[in-house]
Amino acid sequence: MKDQAYNLRRKMLLADSEPAKTIAIVSGKGGVGKSNISTNLSILLGKENKKVLLFDLDIGMGNIHILLGSHHSYSIMDYIEEKELEIETIICENIHGISYISGGNGLKNIVEWKEKHIERFFEVMEYAIHKFDYILFDMGAGATKETLEFLLAMDEIIVVTTPEPTSITDAYSMMKYIYLRDGDKPFYLLCNRAEYQNEGLDTITRLQETMRKFLHKEIESLGVLPEDSTVRKAVIHQTPIVVGYPASAMALSLRTMVHHLMGTDEYPNSKSTGFVKSIRKLFFGR
Repeated sequence: MKDQAYNLRRKMLLADSEPAKTIAIVSGKGGVGKSNISTNLSILLGKENKKVLLFDLDIGMGNIHILLGSHHSYSIMDYIEEKELEIETIICENIHGISYISGGNGLKNIVEWKEKHIERFFEVMEYAIHKFDYILFDMGAGATKETLEFLLAMDEIIVVTTPEPTSITDAYSMMKYIYLRDGDKPFYLLCNRAEYQNEGLDTITRLQETMRKFLHKEIESLGVLPEDSTVRKAVIHQTPIVVGYPASAMALSLRTMVHHLMGTDEYPNSKSTGFVKSIRKLFFGR
């Protein structure tokens, strides 16, 4: 009965929806504010009347639930390992207008999953891709063999850096790593924690010029987020900055970025058409 219910639900979703746009938020190193950005971008997309799912794939360091001021009992790994759970059980809904899924433990061993675990994972992905307008994936810092296929399957990738030299170097390495596998993958570059606007713009320009010079790849700037004291207050109070401090410098800058992201939907082929199919290559090579 459970399999029949799932198949019926899947057919209804496939027949009555367009696939979500998938966006990965990544960084070359930790501590650049990636999860905070993922959380607040998701909420702002939700405020634009979009159905948004935030998927925490920052394995071992996942903190989306803390930033949202929420707690959910189940993760994607619980669904994969527990046959009796329904997909809806692992999706925490209507938290500041969005839904989220916790990663849980075990995703770092994804290439070692058994076939039954793989199929359970695809059930969730197929369900989510047709239920939501946007799926934002908060990825772990750096790129590994396990996460690279996820990144290659995304429609777009937002790379977060700071003005620090090590962060800039690691951001370039991350983009190069992905580019060498897929030269057409769209990147957005975001500089966080800039003391001054020009400092952030210079950081982005340096990375753009480096990509252009050595890889002949054009990178689009998503913008600069300022160093903002209200970020720490928001984290302490477990309230997303766009909710608790909507007039802060960071919140206003994030709002501009969301409008930029949504503006790309005006162009043909901007919606995801093969995310699940691409992810399958990780396991089956087809």
